[in-house]
Amino acid sequence: MGKHVIAGAGQVGTHLAERLLERGHDVVVVTRSGSGPVGAERVAADVVDRARLAAIAKGADTLYNCVNPKMDRWAQDWPPMAAAFLGAAEDTGAALVTLGNLYGYGPVDGPMTEDLPLAATGKKARVRVKMWQDMIAAHEAGRVRVTELRPSDYYGPRSTDQAYLGEVRFVRPLLAGKRVTFMSDPSIPHAWTYTPDVAEALAIAGTDERAPGRAWHVPTGPAVSALDVAKRLCAITGAPKPRVSELPRPVFTAMGLVSPLLRELRETRYQFDKPYILDSSDFEHTFGMTPTPLDTALKEIAGAA
Repeated sequence: MGKHVIAGAGQVGTHLAERLLERGHDVVVVTRSGSGPVGAERVAADVVDRARLAAIAKGADTLYNCVNPKMDRWAQDWPPMAAAFLGAAEDTGAALVTLGNLYGYGPVDGPMTEDLPLAATGKKARVRVKMWQDMIAAHEAGRVRVTELRPSDYYGPRSTDQAYLGEVRFVRPLLAGKRVTFMSDPSIPHAWTYTPDVAEALAIAGTDERAPGRAWHVPTGPAVSALDVAKRLCAITGAPKPRVSELPRPVFTAMGLVSPLLRELRETRYQFDKPYILDSSDFEHTFGMTPTPLDTALKEIAGAA
């Protein structure tokens, strides 16, 4: 068994730590506050400090970047943090596994595959593209082993209030028979990635020598609309028939004037205005992992809400 260092104890980092602990690994979780799941060694540190991060990761097999700055701070916060992660991995010899996203592809027609060009021009997308370019350049130069995992939008137990299908914004109101407002047409199919599946894919990528040197899409089920997710959730739990309505675009734009989160989401609104489909077959075929079926996931989500 090995040593694994996870930066971040949010909706993915905690699931990842639990999976690695179940496999018998020594797990260190790094956060600003020193929080983390029971069983892991918990360390308080600022991940922008390369020397401190390297000291924590000394002797580690894998270093996982599962942190997530506030969206309106990406341009300022991500570059120094990304540089610290890459530097710490290079200093210690630990493999670097980064939790990414799909922003780099920008608007596309048809299913997203890993060989698509990273052609997005948005501010947040450019940040993520530069992070990956720096990582893969270091890998190709032989300085470090890197992998990036790219899921779609999250849903799952312990999801944060930023998740479109999260407990606070989506699940609990539906279970209580309340109306839910969605940022776009709720009948448009969209790829949703189950957070425990994200954690499982990260655990595989951090322990399998076939993973480094490229980006992978996290196993994700067929695209399904937010409205259909709501219908299945309510049918499974016996909740009242769901009421899901679209937030009018003028209202969405106006709310962005006072909400930093909504203001930042204007850049990626395109993801919800037409079908958003993810092809994760490469990871599934290579590592034998399949996404959790929607109904199974929704039962677990409802039980945790």
